[in-house]
Amino acid sequence: MTEITAVAVITVLAVISPGADFAMVVRNSCLYGRTTGLLAAVGVAAGVLVHVTYTMLGVGLLIASSTALFTAIKLVGAAYLVYIGVRTFLARSDLDVDLESKPQLTRLGALRTGFLTNALNPKTTLFVVSTFTQVVGPTTGLWQQAGYGLFMSVAHLGWFGLVALFFSNSRLRTAMLRWQKALNRGIGSVLVGLGVTLGLGGH
Repeated sequence: MTEITAVAVITVLAVISPGADFAMVVRNSCLYGRTTGLLAAVGVAAGVLVHVTYTMLGVGLLIASSTALFTAIKLVGAAYLVYIGVRTFLARSDLDVDLESKPQLTRLGALRTGFLTNALNPKTTLFVVSTFTQVVGPTTGLWQQAGYGLFMSVAHLGWFGLVALFFSNSRLRTAMLRWQKALNRGIGSVLVGLGVTLGLGGH
C-alpha cells in the first residue's frame, strides 16, 4: 500500500467514524440550523491542524533521534487502528446526542465549539499520530507531510459539512441514521484490516 493510499483510506475512515466531533456537529445542526452546523464543521477542520502541527514536529524528532522508538510507536499506532476498528464495529447503531438543552450559540461560538472539540479530542490525536507514524519515513519531505495534514483537515471539513447539511433536514437525518449501523461495521472491518497490514509492514 502506497503512502498516499494509506493516508487517504485511514483519514476517510477516521473522519466518518462517529465520535465527539460527530455528535457536536449533529447537535448544533439539529438545534440551530444549517449555518451553525457548517461553522462548527469549519472549527472541527481547524482543530485537526493543531494535531497535525505537533505530530509533524514529533515524528521528525523521533526519526532523527531513535529509529527503534519510532518503530515501537508505529506498532502502537497500528494496534490503535485495530482497537478503534473493533470498537467501531461493535458500536451501537443509535446516535446519543443531547437535544434537550438549548443555550444561545453565536456564529463565533459555533466555530469555537468545533475547534475545541477536535483540538482537545483524544481520538483525533491518536488518529493523526497513528496515521503519520504509518506513512512517514526518513525520506518523506516536509511539504509532503504538510500535504497529508492539509488533506486530513479538508476531509474533516467535507464530511462534517455534509453532516451539517443532512442533520439540519429532518428527512435526510432519518435516512442517514438508518444506515449508521452498516456504516459502523464497514468502517470497523476496514480499520482492523489496515491496522494489521500496516503493523506487519505492508505499506
